Amino acid sequence: MQTPGQDTPSPTATLLLRPFQTFFKLEAAGGILLLVCATAALILANSPLAEGYFDLWKTIVTVGAGSFVIAKPLLLWINDGLMAIFFFVVGLEIKREVLVGELSSPKKAALPLAAALGGMVVPALLYLAFNAGTDTASGWGIPMATDIAFALGVLALLGTRAPLALKIFLTALAIVDDLGAVLVIAFFYTAELSWISLGLGGLFLLALIVVNRAGVRRTWVYVVLGLALWVAFLKSGVHATIAGVLLAMTIPARRRIDADAFLMRGRSLLDTFAIGMKPGKVEPTADQRAAVHSLEVACEAIETPLARMEHALHPWVAFAIMPIFAFANAGVALGGDLGAALGTSVSLGVIMGLFFGKQIGVTAFSWLAVRLGWAELPAGVGWRQLYGVSLLTGIGFTMSLFIANLAFGDPVVLDHAKIGIFAASLLSGVLGWGLLRRTSPATPAPEREPTAAMAEG
Repeated sequence: MQTPGQDTPSPTATLLLRPFQTFFKLEAAGGILLLVCATAALILANSPLAEGYFDLWKTIVTVGAGSFVIAKPLLLWINDGLMAIFFFVVGLEIKREVLVGELSSPKKAALPLAAALGGMVVPALLYLAFNAGTDTASGWGIPMATDIAFALGVLALLGTRAPLALKIFLTALAIVDDLGAVLVIAFFYTAELSWISLGLGGLFLLALIVVNRAGVRRTWVYVVLGLALWVAFLKSGVHATIAGVLLAMTIPARRRIDADAFLMRGRSLLDTFAIGMKPGKVEPTADQRAAVHSLEVACEAIETPLARMEHALHPWVAFAIMPIFAFANAGVALGGDLGAALGTSVSLGVIMGLFFGKQIGVTAFSWLAVRLGWAELPAGVGWRQLYGVSLLTGIGFTMSLFIANLAFGDPVVLDHAKIGIFAASLLSGVLGWGLLRRTSPATPAPEREPTAAMAEG
């Protein structure tokens, strides 16, 4: 981050921004892998291997012992199981941003909140304009979502033409967007409820809240209770991935010691370790071992469990879970009349919602929030750049595919939705990249101080 009169970022700014830059690079690389897996799925689904590809996901996988057994097709283990971890990480991101990040104050949150709200409402209305009163109206939630991995991946291709403030804005917008998608799934895509299982889930959630309030920071405690919560929700009728978000809300997000205390403690322990160093001595002394152990304890105390889990799980989500989900769900047999498939009410509704609805909603609601004085544009970001980002929010993919699977049981209708998602995402990505590539960076302005979320991310 640069300030007026400086050619290079200050060491403090560089240190604070490094976690965010690392996160951004990880998401960008994950977006590329997502594209590869989605392309591979489309190729296989339209090749001589198509039957084997589709049969693979129907394979029944059984987990459990005795009378406690869960048997589901492989596709549902991916969509209900692995994606619960994805939603857990989404929940961690939401909690971090609300507590200490870009959503931690009304002033910071105003613009991404307004943009995300417009990017959800307008696409849903455009979809319903083509499907209201029909059996396919249930797909209104499909064009509401933004795929952060793909969107940030496109921004990565732009290099310095996409200022850091623009990337932060897109990330905050996408996180609010994810929260909206979670609420939509919880309230509108829930099957018939089992109140007994839901009650058990409530008890496990209460237990998680209690251990949080008791100051428990051991990961395994939350893993065990989280698994029990997931099973209860799986049996309840509420989609099991919601358990991931609820679990994330109970993960401790406070440090045990502050930065100054950690610094003093760390220096003292390192000094103790240095005193025990002798030429030619390999084995540490008892004092050195004690110092190392104490330093480990201090490191655990300065890092929140939330930050530790988020950091540990991001590579698995970006490079394993999301690509597997894409490979399992992106396969669509394109045989027959593709033009006719694109012309169905579902495909048209998704395309209109994602491509036109997102850019109209994000831009219009952002302009209105700034015009009314509720928000202000990020430093160094102009309206042309914000409009370019609004195009990128039309890349729905992962979340859109996920909601499509919940909305439609008919495989033909589901394929039409997938075709609409692919078409709109491709169009949004290419045009958004093209517009931003031709947009000169805005004149630098004094930027706000880096947030604590960047330091802990």
